[in-house]
Amino acid sequence: MLKKITTNQTKTMLLLMLVFSVVILLFSGLVYFSIVNFSHQRFYELLKIRATTIVQIEKSKEHLDIPENHILNSMNDEELPMERDYVFAVPTDSNFSTISKEVHIPDSFFKNIVKKGEANYNDKEFYYIGQSFRSDNKEYIAIASAKNHYVVYYLGFLKRTLITCMILSLFFSMIFSFYLSKTLFRPILKITGKVKEISSENLHLRLEAHPGNTELNELVDTFNDMLNRIETSFETQNHLIGNVSHELRTPLTSIMGEADVALSINRSEEHYRETLQIILNEAEKLDRKIKALLMIAQTGFDGKIQKMDKVRMDQLLWDVIDTAKRINSKNNVYMDISMLPDNPKKLKVQGNEQLLHLAMANIINNGCKYSNFQQVKVSLGATDNHLYVIIKDSGIGIPDSEMDKIYDPFFRASNTKNYEGYGIGLPLARNIIKMHNGELLVNSKINVGTTVQIRFPIFVPTDI
Repeated sequence: MLKKITTNQTKTMLLLMLVFSVVILLFSGLVYFSIVNFSHQRFYELLKIRATTIVQIEKSKEHLDIPENHILNSMNDEELPMERDYVFAVPTDSNFSTISKEVHIPDSFFKNIVKKGEANYNDKEFYYIGQSFRSDNKEYIAIASAKNHYVVYYLGFLKRTLITCMILSLFFSMIFSFYLSKTLFRPILKITGKVKEISSENLHLRLEAHPGNTELNELVDTFNDMLNRIETSFETQNHLIGNVSHELRTPLTSIMGEADVALSINRSEEHYRETLQIILNEAEKLDRKIKALLMIAQTGFDGKIQKMDKVRMDQLLWDVIDTAKRINSKNNVYMDISMLPDNPKKLKVQGNEQLLHLAMANIINNGCKYSNFQQVKVSLGATDNHLYVIIKDSGIGIPDSEMDKIYDPFFRASNTKNYEGYGIGLPLARNIIKMHNGELLVNSKINVGTTVQIRFPIFVPTDI
């Protein structure tokens, strides 16, 4: 797993470097070609000014004798680098081949000037711009040319500068990509290391949340939720293994013993009837214990396959109380509504209604039974994030020395011998509540009573 993460980290680093490199190359190319284009346009503008000046000078000589073809001298001290200016008379046959050979400029350039009135041309070293004009009833062409030192020298310097910047940028992008990829994968590596520490001996360990990282925290919450289910499963399995042999062996031993005694010698019909009744009673006990075991196992291992929906806890508790009174009219349960929130949305939790009903019924029925049918008080309240159910009785309580065993299946406190039961109600309720991401706390004092506090997260609708 670590090797795979390292490989992904390397791939991420290379991908980031590739992206940075492409962006740097694109921007460097854009800057270079934009400046080259600007320099060309700007130089042509300067040449156009020179060509226009030539035309004006030549027109001012309209009544003077102007040679048909001549090269102008510098017009001022601000001439362009290696500037050469020409004035040519347009041949009557529009054949510029002679002039073209003389100044080494394509004749198409001259034809474009005549046709369009203005044209430009460059041979990568010299730039030319020409204009046509009329003087003394003759057609002339004025051409201004110069060498673009900006392109030759300054753009060369720009090219070297951009290459140097690109090399430095690639170097720093490599460092940044390595740092960024390491930063991105560091939480995952920490999670991987923490997961490797978790085994069946320390399932209580949980992954820590990472502030500001919503996606990673969602993964952490999902994994912690899975660990909660696995821990519940292991606890249930350990409890079952520790108790099932004793709890199932007792009725089986009684059944086999009674059958063995009955078969050892011939007995009366009445004695056989009594023996069969004992066997039936023990078989029924065995059947109930097996069903209880299966129910605990279901909530411990397969609880998450149950259908989950939003449940109104106040309505569910009223239904549990009504059911408890119908089962035994002696059950005295009082519902305290003084702490009910004003917002009914805070009374909703996400869960399986049948399982929650079973958990609440077990706790309330235990309260009624072990308090000798004195009043059991059920309170319901809520905060912004959690809903609380408090069930309080005035019964026999649980000895302090036995509080750490109350969640063991089939465990019964030493002061419950006069009460029927199998010791599966509280473990079953706890598994159901843990399945719903809830928490169950029990506080009890001998001959004073027991208080059970249950906390559930409030139902939060998810936007689809």
